[in-house]
Amino acid sequence: MKFTDTHAHIYSKKYDNDREEVVRRSIELGVEKIYMPNIDVESIDAMLEAELKYPGVCIPMMGLHPCDVKKDFEKSLYVMEEWISKREFAAIGETGLDLYWDKTFFEQQKEALKIQVQWAKQKKWPIVLHCRESMEETIAIIKEEAHEDLKGIFHCFSGTVEQAKEIVSLGFLLGIGGVSTYKNGGLDKVLPEIGIEHLVLETDGPYLAPVPHRGKRNSPEYIPLIAQRIGDVLETGLEEISSHTQANSHRIFHHF
Repeated sequence: MKFTDTHAHIYSKKYDNDREEVVRRSIELGVEKIYMPNIDVESIDAMLEAELKYPGVCIPMMGLHPCDVKKDFEKSLYVMEEWISKREFAAIGETGLDLYWDKTFFEQQKEALKIQVQWAKQKKWPIVLHCRESMEETIAIIKEEAHEDLKGIFHCFSGTVEQAKEIVSLGFLLGIGGVSTYKNGGLDKVLPEIGIEHLVLETDGPYLAPVPHRGKRNSPEYIPLIAQRIGDVLETGLEEISSHTQANSHRIFHHF
């Protein structure tokens, strides 16, 4: 069985001591692709180095994470815009909104998101959205910007059934990760209402490790645990989870 981790920061310093082993173990467990969301200007080099070292496995996106949007965010976006003008990426991301950590630059976050949405439309690349404590606000912007060329993933989805249905109606997929294994994660109520045809697997490594690794460093090698949990909730075999999520991942990303 094959799997795709649609969202992992494998270039993070948290993997510096054993990145080689993590990638090898992930591949052995059937994880054939690891999509890497960019977060800021400083993360670009490390991300592209991982792409170079693991070609065809570690695949980069380009975007500015909402937690890295500050007063001078335009400078970061200029650098990123230059990158997307000179080479291809699998998606625009990780971008979006975050009201969990710091609300200081929320207006700038919205502006930065709208600019990156324009990039996604122009390039016809998908967009990968971070929406922590900001699901309604993120959905509202995507509804405003709705277009046949705008598609992507609401990463680390942890919203309601109603929000999930709205996201799906906009042509987006839900990224499901370690939260699905948490006792009070709430996804056991949402997933049966949505169905496997609208889901992709992700870890968000090194963050949000699934049970039984909760609280430790997350890793793409835990994707089969997440797939198994989704299978249990949907009362579906692992082969079917693999088949559908692989097809969804292949369909959503830009291939180059």
